[in-house]
Amino acid sequence: MQDKKIAFVFPGQGSQAVGMLSTLADEPIVRETLKEADEALGFALFKLIAEGPAEELSLTVNTQPALVCASIAMYRFYLQEGGRKPDLLAGHSLGEYSALVAAGALDFTDALQLVRYRAEQMQAAVPVGEGTMAAILGLSDDQVKTVCLECATNGVVEAVNFNTPGQVVIAGTVAAVQEAMEKSLAAGAKRAIKLNVSGPFHSSLMKPAALAMEEKLKTVDLQKPFLPVLHNVDVQIHEEPDAIRDVLAAQVASPVLWADTVRKMEEAGVMEIYEVGPGAALSGMVKRITKGITAKALNSRAALEEAAAANQEK
Repeated sequence: MQDKKIAFVFPGQGSQAVGMLSTLADEPIVRETLKEADEALGFALFKLIAEGPAEELSLTVNTQPALVCASIAMYRFYLQEGGRKPDLLAGHSLGEYSALVAAGALDFTDALQLVRYRAEQMQAAVPVGEGTMAAILGLSDDQVKTVCLECATNGVVEAVNFNTPGQVVIAGTVAAVQEAMEKSLAAGAKRAIKLNVSGPFHSSLMKPAALAMEEKLKTVDLQKPFLPVLHNVDVQIHEEPDAIRDVLAAQVASPVLWADTVRKMEEAGVMEIYEVGPGAALSGMVKRITKGITAKALNSRAALEEAAAANQEK
């Protein structure tokens, strides 16, 4: 009998927390991963992850490499415990870099340096205070898009994260996002929540960062992945390194099609999705997108060991 299909997904910004590797801190493979990261970045990422302060860990330039590092440390531990490789991989925004490392397409140290550069470029694209993001709850995708179009005269505002049915994140200039939040509530949204972020990520305002990433990615060695990765921008699997470079660059200034990514996994026969990394945001989203897939967050030693035992490498 063929094993059930499993997929691994990796979280993006917002899942970070001080002590996110605390249950695994004594594991040699985890310490080795953290040491690699410290050497690649030239500062004590290990110390920042373990001790904080939270404000410093939450700076975009630190958050992005810290999340890739934590996710890959957990993934390596899972494999060490005898867990079988997944049939499919994906990541939410930043998490796509972790997925590509797990798929063998991108070297771990290259990924860390890339996401730090990505964070710097995203921050530089729009001065702090000029752009923001908000989550709109309780409207359809089309309703949110319509509201954004109605507010376009007040600045830039776009639907940028299609996370689950009834949960869409918008991004743009502060005044336009504020107006879109008010119009969304007037149109029947249950809530409109301003996000604690430093920029309008995944909107067209990030074009300068996307262009910078396009150039940077030309300098990085990419391989054909040995495991398929579904990408956020077009919900497609890409095998050729140049195609992967294109979607990674485009991703910075394009919407994250997360609900469609999960539906595509279901179409491919995936029955279980495991979220590898801190937090449980993605597994929570999966449960709201489809009842046909079981979702579990592997964010601790116990959860990783349990998943490895349930999915033994044969």
